[in-house]
Amino acid sequence: MVQYKRLIKKGEKHRLSVEEGSSGATAVTVSGGVYSKTAKQKMLFIIFLSLLSCCYIFSFSSFSLLGAFSRESKGFGPYELFIAPLCSGTSNGTICCDRTGSRSDVCIMKGDVRTHSASSSVFLFTSLKNKTKITKKIKPYTRKWETSVMQTVQELNLVYRDEENNSLVVSSVNDICDVFYNVPAVFFSTGGYTGNVYHEFNDGIIPLFITSHHFNKKVVFVIVEYHSWWIMKYGDIVSQLSDYPPVDFNGDKRTHCFKEAIVGLKIHDELTVESSLMLGNKTILKFRNVLDQAYWPRIHGLIQEEELKAANKTEDGFKKPILVILSRNGSREILNESLLVELAEEIGFIVHVLRPDKTTELAKIYRCLNSSDVMIGVHGAAMTHLLFLKPKTVFIQIIPIGTEWAAETYYGKPAKKMRLKYIGYKIKPKESSLYDEYGIDDPIIRDPKSFTQKGWDYTKKIYLERQNVKLDLKRFRKPLSRAYDFSMKRIGLVYISHKPDVTN
Repeated sequence: MVQYKRLIKKGEKHRLSVEEGSSGATAVTVSGGVYSKTAKQKMLFIIFLSLLSCCYIFSFSSFSLLGAFSRESKGFGPYELFIAPLCSGTSNGTICCDRTGSRSDVCIMKGDVRTHSASSSVFLFTSLKNKTKITKKIKPYTRKWETSVMQTVQELNLVYRDEENNSLVVSSVNDICDVFYNVPAVFFSTGGYTGNVYHEFNDGIIPLFITSHHFNKKVVFVIVEYHSWWIMKYGDIVSQLSDYPPVDFNGDKRTHCFKEAIVGLKIHDELTVESSLMLGNKTILKFRNVLDQAYWPRIHGLIQEEELKAANKTEDGFKKPILVILSRNGSREILNESLLVELAEEIGFIVHVLRPDKTTELAKIYRCLNSSDVMIGVHGAAMTHLLFLKPKTVFIQIIPIGTEWAAETYYGKPAKKMRLKYIGYKIKPKESSLYDEYGIDDPIIRDPKSFTQKGWDYTKKIYLERQNVKLDLKRFRKPLSRAYDFSMKRIGLVYISHKPDVTN
């Protein structure tokens, strides 16, 4: 980007000098009374030179700008500053790794990049003699601080190879390019916590957007620990980020060659895209637009608009807001869910109870939530579906005891950045099933922090896996009524005009 700006400034400077020259010539013409033939010839000569200079400068500037835009479109723009700051200005034939991030490592490889899955390696062939020959290693997953899960993630070797001895290397490891791409590659793992919807978005899909969006789909995704079900589930989103089919690093034994590669993904925060860290200042709302584009074709085939309009209107012509309850089974279940449905309908909502499982088509979940006005759910991974809500939709997160920090950090803050109307409902001890099990005087009920501070294992075993919720519906009516009032103001009152009865 520095080079791009420099070229523009150079063009602007030349254009300015041309304009000054032109105005000077005009002034002579206007101010002149009677000139001699020689003076007129000199003036015409000056005008001719000015026009000639103008043509030269504009052609130079145009070619320079076209060249800059071409580099941007091919993926050779200044993305390193945002993805791997330590690798800004990485030269061709170089492997550079930025390990300063607390959440993930990112390596940049520029030049003749080739895959070699048999040795879990990515080779960079170079003729530069001053480069270190030390092999760099990286686990391309975004939770590097969690030792236990990172031990399960496949490690990649990033290896320099001498271009001059290419024939010897080829004969030993068969590095001939079976598939060549004229676009960059992004290597990442779908191992780790993949299988949990929160981690699939937070650790994978959103970082993939952050890392690759600037390539404008001219990029190939090379997936380490490839899962076909993951592609089936998220293929619609992946196709919005890349024009190329993803490569199964371990399963596809062919040698894939690229001119450039990013190994690892950049992550910002929980379910978040920080605009200040993005090329073009993109936000989480831009990511949500990607979701819209990914699922709209499928949703369009599912929606029957006439049926929805008929279902969403009462006899007096008012449109009712739609409330979706994300239902859980096993742990953190709403024990009086049926009564909650009755209360919501009494207030004025149309209520849908959504019970997604691993086989539920993501587009159907997206359709349901994208058309809703309010979403209610108990804190847990399923709250990741807040990404499917439109801005200004109400999101009520029911927060069991002992989960306050996680609820606010993982879903409350991201919801606000998504411009949702967020309501955090912290349950009282008597609304928790743990109250009946331990009693009011037990530290588990009286002082949850004394247990959660002991670590994640305590929080998980006590407050996540063994706790259910029985809502105090008199108390819960207040936030539910607030959500209804907010939704009615947002969607407005829709009047249905009836044809006059002419039979009487």
